[in-house]
Amino acid sequence: MATSSTSLAKGLVDRYFDLYPDEAVRVLEELSIPEIVDILTKKKGTRASKILEKLRPEIASECLFGIHVELGSEILGSLTPERAALLLARRNETVRTEYLERLDEDLAKEIKHLLTFPPDSAARLMDPDFVCFRPEMTAKHLHAQRGSIRKKRIQYLLIVDGEGKLAGFIPIQDAFLADPSQPLARLIRGDPPSIRAISPREEVLEVLEKHRITALPVVDFEGHLIGVIRQNEIVQAVQDGALAGIQTMVGVSKDERALSTPLFSVRKRLPWLNINLLTAFLAAAVVGLFESTIAQFTALAVLLPVVAGQSGNTGAQALAVTMRGLALREVRPRHWPRLLFKEGLTGFLNGVAIAIVTGFAVLLWSQSTGLCLVIGVAMVLSMVIAGVSGASIPIILTTLGQDPAQSSSIILTTVTDVMGFLSFLGLATIFASAL
Repeated sequence: MATSSTSLAKGLVDRYFDLYPDEAVRVLEELSIPEIVDILTKKKGTRASKILEKLRPEIASECLFGIHVELGSEILGSLTPERAALLLARRNETVRTEYLERLDEDLAKEIKHLLTFPPDSAARLMDPDFVCFRPEMTAKHLHAQRGSIRKKRIQYLLIVDGEGKLAGFIPIQDAFLADPSQPLARLIRGDPPSIRAISPREEVLEVLEKHRITALPVVDFEGHLIGVIRQNEIVQAVQDGALAGIQTMVGVSKDERALSTPLFSVRKRLPWLNINLLTAFLAAAVVGLFESTIAQFTALAVLLPVVAGQSGNTGAQALAVTMRGLALREVRPRHWPRLLFKEGLTGFLNGVAIAIVTGFAVLLWSQSTGLCLVIGVAMVLSMVIAGVSGASIPIILTTLGQDPAQSSSIILTTVTDVMGFLSFLGLATIFASAL
């Protein structure tokens, strides 16, 4: 079969490539890389580029970089920028630079732009070196690539059409258990979940959580398959996202590690500690406004941490839920009013329940009905405000185009402390005669 296919391929004329490119490419894909390279070197640049446009990416890349660099650059320049970028993405930076320097300056810039993606995008997590198959192939074609499939721990086969667009997937066990002569088209189960190259990491995690898969295909704007995000990148993305969120929420840089130098840690943390100091003075100033009330009723000073602590925990709960919703894109702008109402109502109901327990404990301790009522009402007010604040702070930061995790807990602590103190001491001042 290999000998007859080789002789047929060598006998193909340029007109056959022009009239029947899909059939010609199917024949070529059954040959070895050196045989395809030999055929490409005998074709003109534009005709060779038409062939490379149709070949599966893993084969096209091997063939292009198996040709002499001068001819390879000429062929690369005849490809569409998107295809050229896809093939170059499979090579290291040195090889990319060597080829890009030989291209037209404007074309090289366009390809470089296509190779550059935002730091937290899906494309930065993907592996551009993937294996794909065509619907017209049969199960026996898999045996030739069994090594690549086993090495990459592929669980399902990605199927692309003649234009390189993702057409479906086949579970690997179905493919290997099928009759060798059966076309892969009959085994396709449908479109696999995929994600666009520029989608943010949060959206990647959202898709993965929804579909529970170990590999996620990445496509460009036109649906062409350009890479795969594998399980180890997925796990790393989850860990980085979670840990970075934990650090930034408390004013620690994403760049800091456990073994960073003390000076580096000081440089990253000190600005936020100073900000935290200013907010602490703000809370202290609120307490200072009611100095005379506290001097008159010393029990208020004892109970202040109770109100501040409960409101702080309420705000932290709302903040955590909102941050997760924003990260997974469960929360869209149209959901913000609903979210704020939900957290406010949750804070109210929890506040009433906690106020009853707190009021009863204060009554037993102080024997003061007035103090019991004041701390109960203050507890409800502060927990409602804390719930709404915990939800609104990351939303406001998102609206301003800022990272919603950036030091949100510092801002939240300030709000909950100030409003907790203000509500409790303010009510105590108003109803001082009842204490």
